[in-house]
Amino acid sequence: MTIIAAADGSALGNPGPAGWAWYIDDDTWAAGGWEKSTNNRGELQSVLHLLLSTAHVPDDLVICCDSQYVIKSLTQWMPGWKRQGWRKKDKSTPKNVDLLKQLDAALHDRRGAVDFRWVKGHAGHPLNEAADERARAAATAFSRGKKPETGPGFPGAGEVVEADTATASASAAPAPSGPAAPSQEGLFELPTQGEEDELALREKNWLRSGRAPRRKDFVLIGEEPRRLSPSSLDVQIPREGVAIIRSQTSEPALRSSVWIAERGRWELAQHQVSPLAEG
Repeated sequence: MTIIAAADGSALGNPGPAGWAWYIDDDTWAAGGWEKSTNNRGELQSVLHLLLSTAHVPDDLVICCDSQYVIKSLTQWMPGWKRQGWRKKDKSTPKNVDLLKQLDAALHDRRGAVDFRWVKGHAGHPLNEAADERARAAATAFSRGKKPETGPGFPGAGEVVEADTATASASAAPAPSGPAAPSQEGLFELPTQGEEDELALREKNWLRSGRAPRRKDFVLIGEEPRRLSPSSLDVQIPREGVAIIRSQTSEPALRSSVWIAERGRWELAQHQVSPLAEG
């Protein structure tokens, strides 16, 4: 099966109140935004949120996008930037590198293929028009000091907690029902529900020590300690500076964390908790 979606961003002022959205159909879409950001960050965030929301299914994904910047960044320029330590030919850092690193990790980790297709904006493409409408609505809501409609999301995706550095305001994605990710100082600002997620802190300590956890070492904190089966933990370090940790909690749910090293520190970039069907 192939999922066909459109992803779009919008900004009023650029920078200004900004929104992002992806759209598959009227029952499967998501939107969010910030009080102040840029159109390009909205475009990138829409693709990132779509990738994470569909990461639990093996289907191929076609992403219709009207941004040449996004498509060229992800399919042409990013491999060269990575080889040069996330630097351009003139040694400068690419704009929006924090989101680009998260997108790189999300693309690397997918089971199905991802195909980007450019579509002309405001030209009547039904999926693009629907995504654009929702992204603009999110930006407009933030310009009026209101919360935007975030949409139903993708079936089985759980909550995707997004991080954005363009503004100190929290993203419009709904807060997770379980323990929130910890608030990190520095590169990323993440939502919090007043309690630090001890499991995220343990993940960060593993990464700081330079040692990925062995399966048998992995236990949950804040619950009755227990060893998890080998299938309950998956740690991947696809490249220097990126770590992906998956664990099965007792809810039951699948927890996925993407960590990125910046300036010598590991920071939690993305966090997702997806409910599992009980057999």
